[in-house]
Amino acid sequence: MQVLIKIRFIKIMKNTLLLLFTVLILSCKADKNQSSESQNILFIGNSLTYFHEMPKMVQSLLDETNPNIRITQSAYPGMSLSGHLDDIITSQTENGISTRKKTDNEKTETEKIIKSKKWDKIILQEGTVRLLIPEVREFQVEKAIKRIKSLVNNPDCEFLIFETWASRKEYPKAYCYPGRIIDTSLIAHQKYCSPHIENKEQEISLISKSYDLVADRNGLKKTINGLVFYEANKGNPELELLEDNMHPSKLGAFLNACIFYQILTEKDVTKTHYIADIDSKKANVLKNIAQNNYRLKRIQ
Repeated sequence: MQVLIKIRFIKIMKNTLLLLFTVLILSCKADKNQSSESQNILFIGNSLTYFHEMPKMVQSLLDETNPNIRITQSAYPGMSLSGHLDDIITSQTENGISTRKKTDNEKTETEKIIKSKKWDKIILQEGTVRLLIPEVREFQVEKAIKRIKSLVNNPDCEFLIFETWASRKEYPKAYCYPGRIIDTSLIAHQKYCSPHIENKEQEISLISKSYDLVADRNGLKKTINGLVFYEANKGNPELELLEDNMHPSKLGAFLNACIFYQILTEKDVTKTHYIADIDSKKANVLKNIAQNNYRLKRIQ
């Protein structure tokens, strides 16, 4: 009798271990499938986004560690977020585009792209000046953000606003738009301006606060690109991050790509090999700057 009980006990234990082993294998497979599930990321912006093919740099970094994350861009010269929703491109060259206002039955290229996929993250980039003028921010930028969000067919889509950087324009300075190009409710010939800016530190602070405001009011996450550019320039003046008064150089574009890689993966960009055909020492410095600032400040 004791022998039969012992045999039955052994069989039960074998079956239990087999069941646990099967569950463990299925769990590992599920985790693997989940981690390899594709993610679709869309950049919407202008030349501050596409200069030196920055989104392609992000994809090259991702391909090393997260090839399941796929990058798409809708970025055109000088195009505002509202322009992405209102303007039909009639012609395009390397340096610019011609547009007209869309009719009621038309959709812009960006509207078509937004509707084409179930986007997991959308990264919105606007011209820095448009964030610094309160009336432009309220009547154009924030309205465009709300319209873009309403077009997205994934309720779980995460929206980020791409914080940009200070220009090289000399101080003191202020940026102004006439009311007629902001909104019909404003006085047409009156100038609506940013705060008067005396130095770079003040401008960086204004940029950061403006993006914080838009992010908070519209349910967005804010990136830290502008702050990282400032820290990089302050600590490494030999790095030319701007190609002209505002556009990123190839080094600046690579720094942006490193920042976005970390935002999208939460992995250490210094462990990657891709350097975008730039000097390896400079590439490694930029990767370390991106990693150190991301670790300290992370996404807001």
